[in-house]
Amino acid sequence: MKKLAIIFSLSLMASPVVKAQTSITPDVLKTIQSAQSNTAADRALRNAISSTSINKIALDMQHSSAATDTYFSLETKNTGISDQQSSGRCWLFTGLNVLRHNAMKKLGTSNFFFSQIYCFFYDQLEKSNLFLQGIIDTRKQSIDDQTVRWLFQNPLSDGGTYTGVADLVSKYGVVPQDVMAETYVSNSTSEFNSHLKRKLREFGIQLREKAEKGANEKQLQADKVEMLKTVYHMLTLAYGEPVKTFTWAPKDASGKQIGEAKTYTPLEFYKEISDGTDLNADYVMLMNDPSREYNKVYEIEYDRHLYDGHNWLYLNLDIEEIKPLCIASIKDSVQMYFSCDVGKQMNRNTGLLDVHNYDYDSLFGTTFGMNKKQRIQSFDSGSSHAMTLMAVDLDSNERPTKWKVENSWGASNGFAGHLIMTDEWFNEYMFRVVVNKKYLSESQKALLKQKPVKLPAWDPMFQVEE
Repeated sequence: MKKLAIIFSLSLMASPVVKAQTSITPDVLKTIQSAQSNTAADRALRNAISSTSINKIALDMQHSSAATDTYFSLETKNTGISDQQSSGRCWLFTGLNVLRHNAMKKLGTSNFFFSQIYCFFYDQLEKSNLFLQGIIDTRKQSIDDQTVRWLFQNPLSDGGTYTGVADLVSKYGVVPQDVMAETYVSNSTSEFNSHLKRKLREFGIQLREKAEKGANEKQLQADKVEMLKTVYHMLTLAYGEPVKTFTWAPKDASGKQIGEAKTYTPLEFYKEISDGTDLNADYVMLMNDPSREYNKVYEIEYDRHLYDGHNWLYLNLDIEEIKPLCIASIKDSVQMYFSCDVGKQMNRNTGLLDVHNYDYDSLFGTTFGMNKKQRIQSFDSGSSHAMTLMAVDLDSNERPTKWKVENSWGASNGFAGHLIMTDEWFNEYMFRVVVNKKYLSESQKALLKQKPVKLPAWDPMFQVEE
C-alpha cells in the first residue's frame, strides 16, 4: 500500500498541473492571441468584412448562379400581394390573406383585400386590456416575480400569432380595405408603440400602487376601464376610429362595381364571407419543435391577444408528419397560415431560402453546427415571420422538393412577392403551420384530446411573428 502511494505521488509530480481559469488573465490572453494568424487571406477577409455586408461576402456564387426553379406541381391560386411595410403585422396580413382566398370566391371578385388596420386597432386595444388585467391578476406577487417582470417587459407589441387572428375576427369581424385605409403609423408602428407601451407601464404601476393601498379587484377593474379610455383615444389618433357599419359592393379587376351595394356591420360581413367556418374549432396549429416531446399538445401562458381569447395551443409533431397534411391542403386548394425563421439563409434578391445560400463556415474559418433542437434551446432560432403557404413541388415519388409562400413585403420583394424554400430548408427552419382538422388522421385527432402541457410566457417558443 505504501509503495502504491509513493508511485501515485510521483505520477502527479510528473504530470503538468492545469490551473482552472475563470477570467482572461494576461497569460490566457497571450495563449489566445498566439493562435491567430496574419496571412494575406486573413487580411483580405478582414478588409472585406469590415466594409461590406457579410451576406454579400458569404454568398455561395457557384450555388446562387443557378437559376431558381419556379415550377410547382401543386399550387393554389395567387390572390395578390400585400405589403405590411415597416410594421410587425405579418401574422395579421397572413391570417387575412388566407381568409381572402375564400372571401374572393364567395364575393365573386378577383380584386379584394381586407383592411388590416381595422383588426389591428382592436388587437392593440385588446392587448392593452390583457396587460392591465394581467397586472391586476398578479397584484399580490412581488414586482420581482418573473411573471410580473415579463408583463412589464412585454406590455404590448405589434407582432402576434394565428390565434390572435382567429379571436379578433370572431369578436370584431372584418371590413374591406377601402372601408378603412392604412395610415402612416399603421405602416410604421414602432414609434407610436413605444409611447403606448410607456403609458401602459405607467398604468400598470398605478394599479399595483392602488392594490398596495387596499383597492380591491372590482375597484381596480373600474380604474382599468378609465385607463382604457386613454388607450382608445391614443389609438384613434394613430389609426382612426374603427367603422361600426359600412355600405359596400365588390368590384371587378377594372374597378367596376359588381351587383348592388349592401350595408353591413363588420361582424355581419365576416359571417357572410366565412360560411360559418370556426377558425378556432375547425383548425389546429401544428408545431415542429424537436426540443419538446412529439405527439403532445402544448399551451403557452399569456400568449393570446384577448384576455377572453385563446392561449396559443399547438400539437407538436415530427416534420415528416406535418408535410403530408400541408400537401393535402394544397391539393384541396386551401392555403395555410405558415411561420418560420425567415432570416436564416435567405437570399432577398432571388427570394430563395436554401441552407446552401451562404458559406459562413469558409468565411469565418469555423463551423456552425447546431441542429434544430439546439438552436431552439439556445434561443438561436425560432419562428419570426408568418406567411401564406400556397405551393409545393413533388418528385416522381410524391416527395416534396421545394415549397412556395405568399409574403407580405410587397410585390417587388423576393420572387414577385413570394419566397421559395427548399425542402431541406423547410426541415430546418419551418416551425408552425395551421391546417384544417379534416386533414388529420384519426390518431392525430385523438392527440388533441389530451390535457395541454402549460409552458410559461418566456418559453423559447414564445416569439411573436413580425
